[in-house]
Amino acid sequence: METYYIKHITKYVYDHPVLDAANQIRLHPINDEFQQVISHYLIITNNAHVQTHTDYNKNVVGSFMITDAITELYIESNIEVNTFKKELPQDTIPPNNQWKELENLKYTEPYVNFLIHRPFTGTNDLSAVIANKNIKQKSVFQALLELCDYVFNVIKYTKGVTNVNSSIDEVWSLKAGVCQDFTNIMLQMVRMCGIPARYVSGYICPNDDITRGEGATHAWIEAYIPFYGWLGFDPTNNIIGNENHVRLAVGRDYNDCAPVKGVFKGNATADLFVKVHVSKAKQNEETLELPETPMSSTKNNSYKRHLERIQQQQQQQQQA
Repeated sequence: METYYIKHITKYVYDHPVLDAANQIRLHPINDEFQQVISHYLIITNNAHVQTHTDYNKNVVGSFMITDAITELYIESNIEVNTFKKELPQDTIPPNNQWKELENLKYTEPYVNFLIHRPFTGTNDLSAVIANKNIKQKSVFQALLELCDYVFNVIKYTKGVTNVNSSIDEVWSLKAGVCQDFTNIMLQMVRMCGIPARYVSGYICPNDDITRGEGATHAWIEAYIPFYGWLGFDPTNNIIGNENHVRLAVGRDYNDCAPVKGVFKGNATADLFVKVHVSKAKQNEETLELPETPMSSTKNNSYKRHLERIQQQQQQQQQA
């Protein structure tokens, strides 16, 4: 068993006051047999009240609204969690039986939701890699290990060249990116093989063997192995996702797992600052310094864009 103490700060700074900031958060850690949440509390601007519900993927989703005018939105999540090591597949079942079982599952819930893959500029390249590796001649577990290793080696870990909105085509063209990009490429490959795979958002505890993903939320995949269940694979570090990984949410892609997303009323630029600290030792009243430069800067917001579309439609109807 491992015990982790996690502080995760998200801060939006607006260059003009905004109103009615409505937000959705997936910052509540998963609580199951492999991950036991000891404590979790949130600190949010204006002491906003958070209502929670469970989504289709069994994630706890929080929502809150701040009606007052604000120039800053601060969200702090504090977690104490125990994680437990998962026994790995014994791999004693013949590969043919494993692949047949996947074929039987591909139209059933929830697996069908995690098999959808869309063609992109690298599809032919990945198909060739899958064929050359004779993936379906191997056990599903061994196939996943090889795919994880391939993505780890073909994509260069480079901060700042992509963001959460970068397409998989952009990532493949650059052959570079961060954890989300490694994850998206591996998701594509695994699903192309007919193995259900889901996106995982969470945190990682760096050590001598794990050096990538510190300071922000981390991403990896979980793949379904017949006669075993779901198992995590972290292509950014080329390791099994196990007791060093703390899970926040799972889903089809990043949109299903985004830690924070929301809308507001106002014509403003929002600068986003994020800092995460993961430790094995409890730090009393620990203060985190946010980065000097924002992770991203966005003009406008989805509320205003939606409003503009409505206004355009109304004008067109009036002209007609």
